[in-house]
Amino acid sequence: MLKKFLPSKHVKSIFHITPQDLTARGIKAIITDLDNTLVAWDRPDATPELLEWFKEMREAGIKVLIVSNNNKKRVSTFSHPIDIPYIFEARKPMGRAFRQAVKILGVKKEETVVIGDQLLTDIFGGNRNGFYTILVVPVAQTDGFWTKFNRRIERRIMNFFKRKGLIQWEENK
Repeated sequence: MLKKFLPSKHVKSIFHITPQDLTARGIKAIITDLDNTLVAWDRPDATPELLEWFKEMREAGIKVLIVSNNNKKRVSTFSHPIDIPYIFEARKPMGRAFRQAVKILGVKKEETVVIGDQLLTDIFGGNRNGFYTILVVPVAQTDGFWTKFNRRIERRIMNFFKRKGLIQWEENK
């Protein structure tokens, strides 16, 4: 059961994920979380570095869609200015939003990666729905109310993975 929480890959940040690495794996689309994956949960807009990352993905022909458990106002405020499609109130780790995302993107799940900072929502949801998953270190040290609760559980799972030698996790610097 705990294997469903184990990411296919883990990286320090979204910027360690390159179009070359993804296309080499046959990836044509990214389903990404928003808060603490792309930007801090309380940051309203994309950083210049993130805008460049989106541009590189587009130029490589990789589609990007944001799937967030947050509300419409938060997700649309971030997504509209940069013209990235999104699904809000996704209820991850449930499968509906993931299925809807691949339909919107026009790809197969085998051609899609799910990227996120949380084991209980992003990675578990991606894994249980048959996606390749990448876990990133959260970009901020602080979290919203529900995420704080999830992080306590995640720490226990991550410690188990560390003891078993399944993952080496770096805290955000």
